[in-house]
Amino acid sequence: MATVVPHVREFAAVPGLTYSVSPHIRRVLANNPSAFTFHGTGTYIVGWGKVAVIDPGPRDTAHVKALLRALRGEKVVAILVTHTHGDHSPAAAMLRNAGIDAPVYAFGPHPLTSEAEEKGEAEGKVEERSDLTFVPDVLVTTGDVIEGPGWTFDVLHTPGHISNHLCFGYREENVLFSGDHIMGWSTSIIPPPDGDVADYLASLDLVLEHDYDALWPTHGGPVREVHTYVRALHAHRLEREQQILDLLADATKPMKVPTMVKRIYVGYPKELHKPAARSVLAHLVKLVREGRVTCNKPEPMMAATYRLASA
Repeated sequence: MATVVPHVREFAAVPGLTYSVSPHIRRVLANNPSAFTFHGTGTYIVGWGKVAVIDPGPRDTAHVKALLRALRGEKVVAILVTHTHGDHSPAAAMLRNAGIDAPVYAFGPHPLTSEAEEKGEAEGKVEERSDLTFVPDVLVTTGDVIEGPGWTFDVLHTPGHISNHLCFGYREENVLFSGDHIMGWSTSIIPPPDGDVADYLASLDLVLEHDYDALWPTHGGPVREVHTYVRALHAHRLEREQQILDLLADATKPMKVPTMVKRIYVGYPKELHKPAARSVLAHLVKLVREGRVTCNKPEPMMAATYRLASA
């Protein structure tokens, strides 16, 4: 029986308003709903007085104004960015232009070149445009700690969705700000060439090493049953991989990604087939790397055909 991921899609918030979601966490929702952002980007404010801001959000003037209203009378002493997709990091520069002179913490700049994006080879063609100009003030990775008055974050490097993805463990409430790595409302897209399924699975395991009471994704509401949910995500990915192997085992000739998508995603809306194709390709990259599948190109790509290595 296939694993059912227990998605949590209940979410109610009005863009631009500030919501207290725990004793020390507030959230301001950006008005950028989409098939990839759910109801929009949820920017978090952690602490009181001298605060940290997590995932400032898209390049959106109304959202930045809402954040500034929420921050009135307080001082931002740290801005934490989970990754450089266009719905997460661009507002960091806008906050600085508005006079907030806080250091920005992240793993690093966007990993792909603008040339790759223009050719349609990058995930920016599937999600919001990537933040190619982003440069953090402080580079952080697993094992680093970011501290402020009344709050402490343990940094986890969680590549998979994108290679520069970070999560931030908030010690004072024993929760994890999980960005797009783990979202309650949907599985995460793993888009090649930078998204990596093997890295994603290892990053899920890294989260499971910690006993968090809840996850706070950037899109949607919290995940409370952390271990159950993360294990289901892990199992779901392995089942998808097995579906691909089974298709290739039954095929009488090498197959292309679009054919696999039509077979695997029967009954899904056609508008989801493009991101689904990216996900299937990401699995094929892993399987080719492991020597379990071969392709007729120097490296896995959409235009290639695939067959079992033993076929």
